[in-house]
Amino acid sequence: MAVNVAPTRETPPGRLASRWVPWLVIGLWVALAAVMVPLSGKLSSVTKDRAVDALPASADSTKVAALADKLPGGEENTFVFVYHRAGGVTADDRAAAEHHYKTMATRYPPKVTPPAIENDEGPPTQISNDGKAMMFTLNVSASYGEPAVLIGPMRDTAKDRPAGLDLDVTGPAGIDADMDAVFDGIDVQVFLTTVIVVTILLILTYRSPVLWFIPLMAVGVAALTSMATVYLLVEGFGLVINSQNSALLTILVFGVGTDYALLLIARYREALHQHQNVRVAMLHALRGAAPAIVASAATVIAGLLCLLAADLNETRGLGPIGAAGILCALVAMLTLFPAVLVVLGRRIFWPAIPRFGTAMQQKPGLWGRLGAAISRRRWMATLASLGILGVLTVGLTGNTSTLREQDQFLSTPESVAGFTVLREHFPELGGQPMTVFTRAAYQKQVLDVVKHTPGVAQVETGETKEGWVDISVFPKDAPDTTAEYDTIRRVRTAVHTVDGAEAIVGGPSAEHLDTDVTTRRDQKVVIPLVLAVVLIILGLLLRAIVAPLMLMATVIVSFGAAFGGGVFIFDTVLGFKGIDYSVPLLAFMFLVALGVDYNIFLTHRAREETVRLGTRDGILKALSATGGVITSAGLVLAATFAVLVSLPLVMLVELGFLVAFGVLLDALLVRSVLVPALTLLIGRRIWWPSRLSRPAAETPPPGRQSLAADQEPALQR
Repeated sequence: MAVNVAPTRETPPGRLASRWVPWLVIGLWVALAAVMVPLSGKLSSVTKDRAVDALPASADSTKVAALADKLPGGEENTFVFVYHRAGGVTADDRAAAEHHYKTMATRYPPKVTPPAIENDEGPPTQISNDGKAMMFTLNVSASYGEPAVLIGPMRDTAKDRPAGLDLDVTGPAGIDADMDAVFDGIDVQVFLTTVIVVTILLILTYRSPVLWFIPLMAVGVAALTSMATVYLLVEGFGLVINSQNSALLTILVFGVGTDYALLLIARYREALHQHQNVRVAMLHALRGAAPAIVASAATVIAGLLCLLAADLNETRGLGPIGAAGILCALVAMLTLFPAVLVVLGRRIFWPAIPRFGTAMQQKPGLWGRLGAAISRRRWMATLASLGILGVLTVGLTGNTSTLREQDQFLSTPESVAGFTVLREHFPELGGQPMTVFTRAAYQKQVLDVVKHTPGVAQVETGETKEGWVDISVFPKDAPDTTAEYDTIRRVRTAVHTVDGAEAIVGGPSAEHLDTDVTTRRDQKVVIPLVLAVVLIILGLLLRAIVAPLMLMATVIVSFGAAFGGGVFIFDTVLGFKGIDYSVPLLAFMFLVALGVDYNIFLTHRAREETVRLGTRDGILKALSATGGVITSAGLVLAATFAVLVSLPLVMLVELGFLVAFGVLLDALLVRSVLVPALTLLIGRRIWWPSRLSRPAAETPPPGRQSLAADQEPALQR
């Protein structure tokens, strides 16, 4: 069916509609890109992926790392070489281990901190009680390079060994090297995968051989500009960015940028039917779409900036980093994107070119019919929606424990396999070593209290440097377990009782413990702050109290359902061993900001329509008018976050799945069914205390008919 659209009489173009304006905008962007694109490639050079880099300066483990960097020799990387033979190690096996040690000791003159008393001859090698394994520890100064650089030559050296003797290089440095291998090239992988996914979705959406390329090009420029901007922020203001946040920046810019493109193209297509001059049509499209897009971006930016209240550096850094990305996407999609569309003219829509003065095509009223059905059975729609969300929330009873570092990998790298062998054959040395720094004058007292601390397997004294001595403490329990964390807490309590020692406790597991404690603190601070800020923004936009409270309640319930469903999948289907410490807060941040985003488009339109049609017909009209384009935007955003699921790290899989699933849940159920149903149940009181909550304010004018249930504007074709 077609609807006749009366063409608007053209008025002389103003300055903004002049022919030279789009070319000027494109020229400015070309100049900007010439400067920013080369800088975007430098972002990976400033990423910091050490666990200690994420921690606040006040954490004990941060102080240990800072002191190690300051003292002569600097920080050290600890590698553990674990040899294993099922039938028991032989004399030739031990000779091979001695050769490996001597070769690497010559190449990297180390400070060796053995996990056992040294033998009278040979390297500090310890043989397990069952005789099937042996091990030694090699501490290498960080000045020789990162673990990822060192581990390759080490593994090459160890290839020369008797047949049947297995070797795993593990320890904190081994895990760091395997983690670096996962993140190596991740920026390029995420960028290319996201481009492919968005390209496919745009082609399916517009069914045009050329139109899909324009938003993709504009979003790509926005992404590269945002990467350069973040690089400058990191260099200029000392923000902390890791590889994870770098990947999230790309996903976020592509997701929201494409959403903005969908909204603007929908308005532009309608305007082309009414205006002969494409520049005038674009101005009208921008006037219609820009307020909603700007409000959407402002909400997400405000939510992201709440992360500045976090203590964890990587979480706090994501706030301005993500905000910069959203701002770059906003500016590009409201300037570069429309300028290119105007220059290319109507033909960019080929084969479905919107002709001036022609009828705008209508498509079957799926959303109109859905709204009519909800209106007839609003209680059923509400209860059914809440029932589905409630069932998903039950998944929260599954395994929500914090994921251990060695469980972060989807496959089993060598370092993780080595820890498994270590725990099996050296159960008394199951944990990762702690590093205790103390004043040299108090070394004996500190050693004494540490040795008598429950959970400690062994203590070894290291070197004395500038009045400080470092002590290696080996816990009995497996790494990143509750028992090991309890031992770390007891060791800290014990050394702090030695007055004047100024003792501090760090090391890999201590860093993970401090990260867990800091994350829990951040969740208690940031989550209420995000809710309060978004609630205030909704109140200002909708000029009401009840509607914002209702929307926030639905978003919270939606998050609980998405998280519950995700936990069920992770625990039951995928067999993950917990939830990464960063996932709950980041998933909440993205789902609240982006979920409210789509509700803003719906309820803001509903408020406008309520003035003309009343609350009932207003919400139905809003659902009919925005349903198609917002759902398409939700699908695009979900698909971009789903890119993370393709990466070989559990944390990214969990975050990608939760956000993608949550966005789909919000777009297809909460925004499409629950919010309209609740609005119809509450009635005009939804707009309290504004005048729309009073009966006289929402009475439709005489002769105004309610929305037809079988038609809706064509936003996609």
